[in-house]
Amino acid sequence: MAKNKNIVLGVTASIAIYKACDIVRTLMSEGFNVNVVMTKESTELIRPIVFQSLSGNKVYHGMFEVPETWEIEHISLASKADLILVAPATANIIGKVASGISDDLLTCVILATQAPVLFAPAMNEVMYKNKITQGNIKKLGSLGYKFIGPRCGRLACGKTGSGCLASVDEIVRAAIAAVK
Repeated sequence: MAKNKNIVLGVTASIAIYKACDIVRTLMSEGFNVNVVMTKESTELIRPIVFQSLSGNKVYHGMFEVPETWEIEHISLASKADLILVAPATANIIGKVASGISDDLLTCVILATQAPVLFAPAMNEVMYKNKITQGNIKKLGSLGYKFIGPRCGRLACGKTGSGCLASVDEIVRAAIAAVK
């Protein structure tokens, strides 16, 4: 089913970033080709080489990297994507997209695509429930963007609450459904 389907996985700087490794593995086991686009901040948590090793593809993380072939990367990635999945999705990336801000490679890819976009939020419960974040989620939802999760669990601050990244299986099921 997933043969020749391309997923661009946007990875942002959430403590849940380590689960993105399992997302890559599981999507690939389902037959998807996965291209990872990391925000600059996310590269402080996991080095791009990890995702390159897992996906077998170049990892994109800089807006002004010298391309290996001549193509405008954000347009090329956006046009070949059957789905853009942002997991984990921070309040920052959700807010930037809701505001039309495209100041890094990931936001440029999202704003340049015609493919479905699926966000899997992961952040502190207070940030997730903040009226601004909820307003941004509502706005994006009204524009056709999809969201999955978050779930309740132990947060990075040590408290238990809503804001944990949805399970890898749940994210992958949502991704499969989005490309049907």
